[in-house]
Amino acid sequence: MRFIIVPGWRDSGPGHWQSLWAERLSNAVRVRQDDWITPSRKAWVASLANTILLQNEPVVVVAHSLGCIATTHLPPEAAGRIQGALLVAPADPERRAVLSDFAPVPYQKLPYRSVLVASSNDPFCPVRLAGAYARAWGSEFVRLQDAGHINVESGHGEWPLGIALLQSLAGDASLTAGRLDFSSSQTSSSSSFGSLETA
Repeated sequence: MRFIIVPGWRDSGPGHWQSLWAERLSNAVRVRQDDWITPSRKAWVASLANTILLQNEPVVVVAHSLGCIATTHLPPEAAGRIQGALLVAPADPERRAVLSDFAPVPYQKLPYRSVLVASSNDPFCPVRLAGAYARAWGSEFVRLQDAGHINVESGHGEWPLGIALLQSLAGDASLTAGRLDFSSSQTSSSSSFGSLETA
């Protein structure tokens, strides 16, 4: 199993849960972009697709913000290699001019299992829009209360709920093999943190 870490606009810095997971999972690959500040859909999707297609193992995508939208734009040959996706705090590219190249957002069902996590007060995407994404993509929907953009600024470092959701997508064995060293007390079930719905 390979975990493909897909950061959003401006990348995920030190202390961000994506950065911590990338450091601690030996079987994680982090997507690199040439331009994190002025993102191009063509370039971002190509980098992500190439990263996925280079893997020999089944792939689980772990995306944040604009990385979620880039994931939904993948061509069929790359999307077909994905076993599951954790899509966290998706962006709304129509709300920010710098992200507009990623609009319109695809509204087709994704060909793999996905879990979309959104917050009731995300400043970058209204939770109703995130719910609409989840319904269109066929994603299980986890709605968090007052969790901001689910990043360092909103207090999400190691983010144990995310680990629990990743385990549900990939299986405990894959995380154990990847040596992600979080205690069982930290990986609480999603029912302690938010509501899980199938959209």
